[in-house]
Amino acid sequence: MQAEPSLWSFIVNAGPVVKTVLCILFLASITSWTIIIQRVLLFKNYFAAAEKFEQNFWSGSDLNKMYQHFSQQNLSLGLTGIFCAGYKEFRRLVDNSRGVHIDTIIDGARRSMRIAHARQIARLEQHLSFLATVGSISPYVGLFGTVWGIMTSFRALGSVQQASIAMVAPGISEALIATAVGLFAAIPAVIAYNRLSQNLERSIQQSEIFQEELTSILQRNLLVKESSSHAAV
Repeated sequence: MQAEPSLWSFIVNAGPVVKTVLCILFLASITSWTIIIQRVLLFKNYFAAAEKFEQNFWSGSDLNKMYQHFSQQNLSLGLTGIFCAGYKEFRRLVDNSRGVHIDTIIDGARRSMRIAHARQIARLEQHLSFLATVGSISPYVGLFGTVWGIMTSFRALGSVQQASIAMVAPGISEALIATAVGLFAAIPAVIAYNRLSQNLERSIQQSEIFQEELTSILQRNLLVKESSSHAAV
């Protein structure tokens, strides 16, 4: 009794075009999984750092002490980087605030926070477009390999006078592997892209809320400082 051919035998016996397609899809899948693992760990560290920072921020600590603490540690991930960028510009404008309106100081701090926020978003969304590309194109690449393999199989049948299903089945099986590998590469990429996009949107909302909260606190501190200076006069 002849043993059934294995999946590996189909790959080995496939034509050069199908083999090329399979290599491309395997490389895309390996790269996708590398990006997925790296992005998942990055977002995990991001949200952990953001949660830890918010606990310190809302504990009632002095903003100057917090800024000195975080700036010495050179932390730029999560809300820490946005806070340090905004408060650094805030202190710089306050120290040189002779004749400078409060709105100008607040706008400068807000602008610095937006720049830091944009840099972090660019870092978080890096390589996500690759996952989207793999998820959308891989099935078509696999389908191309399948169509090519089937064409090759039927073209080979043209040289024989009597064809049977036993002659066609191996070639079709080899060709269908390309579609299977294409789906194998695409499905994890699509799932990961959707999940990571949700995390990205969550980080954007979290950052925007924090920027508004910090802006309100800085504006309130300036108003209190201005009121105290007027009362002293």
